[in-house]
Parts: sequence; C-alpha cells; structure tokens
Amino acid sequence: MAKPTMNYKLIAPCGMNCAVCIAHLREKNKCPGCRWPDENKPITRVICKIKTCETLRKTKVRFCFECGNFPCDNLKHLDTRYRTKYNMSQIENLENIKKSGIKKFIKNEAARWACQKCDGVVCIHTGQCIDCGAKK
Repeated sequence: MAKPTMNYKLIAPCGMNCAVCIAHLREKNKCPGCRWPDENKPITRVICKIKTCETLRKTKVRFCFECGNFPCDNLKHLDTRYRTKYNMSQIENLENIKKSGIKKFIKNEAARWACQKCDGVVCIHTGQCIDCGAKK
C-alpha cells in the first residue's frame, strides 16, 4: 500500500497527528480527524476538552501554542498520558510546528511513522504497521 497522506487537516490543535491515530486508521467507524466535522466521530473525539476549548472555538487560534494559556492543564494531562503510554508529546509536536512550520512538521511525521518494512503507516497506539503488522 502507498504511504498515507499526512496533511494540515490531520494535525489536531493539540499537536496530535490524527494520521497515525488508531481511530483514524481503523476500517470500521473510522474517525476523519479532529479538524473535520463531528458526524460519525466517536463521542470521545466530539467532546474532547481541547477540541471544544473556548479559545479555539471563538478565535482564529489554529494550534494550542497560539493561545496565551499554552500549555493549559488539559493539554499537560494529555501530554503526560501520551509521553508515558506512547512515547510521543503533543507539547513537543506543537513546539516543533511553532519553530519549523507545519510543512516541515508533516514531512518529519511522514518519515517518523513510516513502516521500515513496507512504507505503510505505523499506528501510534499499537506500534504496528496497519498494512503489514510489523512493529516499529
């Protein structure tokens, strides 16, 4: 299978790369990503405290690092969970986007999550390629 497309719309305001999320990669009840409309999304994505943040909803803030309250408690909690369970940091992702820009971040993410065996995408939550099952 060809390398999956990673683009701006798949990078959530919190810095999560939805292109490597199990909810986006699965076949059944596939989540389109945090920036897409809420129809057919799992309820946990619809009510996400970060996605529904007042600042994000009422301003032109695209990413949490653009908020005066960055990093907020909700983001810190999510970041701690992802650092511990999945060895990935949303705060670090956001700092990289701020420093280098979204295009370079997406390019780096495509390389970071590419399967070494088949060039498919490795899921952040399982650590396995969705195409061939190889472990990262």
